Amino acid sequence: MERDELNITAQLARLEVSEADARRFEAAVAQMLEYFSKMRELAVDGLAATTQLVEENRTRPDEPEGFGGADELLANAPEREERFIVIPNVL
Repeated sequence: MERDELNITAQLARLEVSEADARRFEAAVAQMLEYFSKMRELAVDGLAATTQLVEENRTRPDEPEGFGGADELLANAPEREERFIVIPNVL
């Protein structure tokens, strides 16, 4: 990555990059790009796509749960006035 590209990218991300950081980032980005170019050399045709390293999913099943409605939510409010949640004044 050229210095100009790095500066443009930093500007788009609204980051201020010092000269020392820019030199360090240049080396890091060059190393990443080299790594990515080596990945292109791998033969991945016929491999199944994976999203995780282990075969089983260790999280809970993604099942929809019923929603009790507004009354259930309002029951959790610390203070309310009819169907409105009372909040303290901030000004």
